[in-house]
Amino acid sequence: MTAIRPARVAGTNRGIALPGIVLGLGLGGFVDGILLHQVLQWHHMLSSTDTDNIGVRYYSPDTVPGLRMNTLWDGFFHVFTWLAVLAGLWLLYSRVTHSRGRIWRSRVLWGWGLVGWGIFNLVEGIIDHHILGIHHVHGGPYQMWWDVAFLLLGAVLVVGGWLLQRGGTVLDVCRESPGHTREP
Repeated sequence: MTAIRPARVAGTNRGIALPGIVLGLGLGGFVDGILLHQVLQWHHMLSSTDTDNIGVRYYSPDTVPGLRMNTLWDGFFHVFTWLAVLAGLWLLYSRVTHSRGRIWRSRVLWGWGLVGWGIFNLVEGIIDHHILGIHHVHGGPYQMWWDVAFLLLGAVLVVGGWLLQRGGTVLDVCRESPGHTREP
């Protein structure tokens, strides 16, 4: 008789860590691109190039030609996030099909996804907002506070996601319970 029981073996949650993180990077990018670029229209990829740190030509999002260029670069950004989601799904599929006996609890995948989203915020925030200065979360007199809040949200997502996945277990349906043997 085979029993299904939760396994809490060191490293078992890491089996879907990389897929979860890559999915989180892509999905976090989609939240940024859809919510901040399109719905709220707080910024576009090149909306602060008039004050950037690298000398990119300014494309004002308030003019049709400028909006076209910003929309083009927003599109390149969305292609990147879409490819990250596809890569994350491919990695997840490959991990799940190679571990047919393991079933990860959803909190493990959600946790690693939040870690990925947080990493996206931290990397994108540091590079685009602070180092390059090509755009800010929300331009204006308080743009530094918005940029810092974006980074703080990223840190909270990394820590919260890591804590969430730590509490997850893996069901190993191929592992035998103590005192029980498999029947042929």
